[in-house]
Amino acid sequence: MSDISPEEAARHRAKMEKRKAVQDAEVAEKTVEKGLLIVHTGAGKGKSTAAFGLALRVLGHGGKVGVVQFIKGAWHSAERDALAAFGDRVEWHSMGEGFTWETQDLARDIAAARRAWDKARELMADEDLGLLILDELNIALRYDYLPVEEVVTVLAARRPDLHVVVTGRNAKPTLVEAADLVTEMGLVKHHFKAGVKAQKGIEF
Repeated sequence: MSDISPEEAARHRAKMEKRKAVQDAEVAEKTVEKGLLIVHTGAGKGKSTAAFGLALRVLGHGGKVGVVQFIKGAWHSAERDALAAFGDRVEWHSMGEGFTWETQDLARDIAAARRAWDKARELMADEDLGLLILDELNIALRYDYLPVEEVVTVLAARRPDLHVVVTGRNAKPTLVEAADLVTEMGLVKHHFKAGVKAQKGIEF
């Protein structure tokens, strides 16, 4: 049984009616429809995970998704396995060779990033693609494996209806400036600090 009085209910209703009017007016003002350049960055966990959530949304609307992984390559990806169920509506390319401290070979890292970027440009030319995820591209840019000016210029010149998501820590200011939407994942607490190892279904 609710303890809300009729007066409280009426005040709440009036307040929500005013809020709805403001919200409806604000939504009605937004008339532009375009492909977005989205950046997920920051020290917190969840940047790629959020991008794959967008992939599911696009796939749920019947669209096609492309994924290019710039750093991850040899690692098994459960997301890739899950999205494989969508058949040819998902193009997935893991083209990295691990982090630079693993390869310890700058020329090799640069060559791998260039191959991944070439694949990304190829996918951008696919007119059926609705979303392109450039996973860990920010890492490749951070280590100067690719020139950020080239990347930003190409992304800005993509076709108008293509959404692109770039993930990874330490997004370059030039990319942030060019983006339509930037989300910085903040690190508040991480289980690694308590000695918890990477686990199936959470980290991979």
